[in-house]
Amino acid sequence: MELSHVNREGEANMVDISGKAVVKRIAIASGKIQLQPKTMDLLGKGLLEKGDVLSCARIAGISAAKKTSDLIPLCHNIPIDKISVDFVPKEDGIEILASATCTAKTGIEMEALTAVSVAALTLYDMCKAADKAMVITNIHLLEKNKETP
Repeated sequence: MELSHVNREGEANMVDISGKAVVKRIAIASGKIQLQPKTMDLLGKGLLEKGDVLSCARIAGISAAKKTSDLIPLCHNIPIDKISVDFVPKEDGIEILASATCTAKTGIEMEALTAVSVAALTLYDMCKAADKAMVITNIHLLEKNKETP
């Protein structure tokens, strides 16, 4: 298997997308932060010291997705049509879902993954005073697709 971001000499290389068609692309990513029951209770009641944790994490994830090409060296800077970050409470933590849409020559999966990652890190930061056993886990791409021109 050939790696697209490595040239024939084994050096890092930005992929040339100039010949690709502009199409609508969608990516959905997921991850989880495991929290103690006490932390989940405080979060649910809005009693964590740092305030509205989920709103802050949502905004952080959206903002991070918009900066993906600044964070990932060989990632193309693409126009983003939509980013959403949602949270699903689970018994042992919170599942984070990010959906990203663009109309471009290359995909948007890195933006969706970045949104999940930074939302999880923000949750960690905002809950760390209450929970020393948090674990961020299972960040992965659930789906990516494009509409044919």
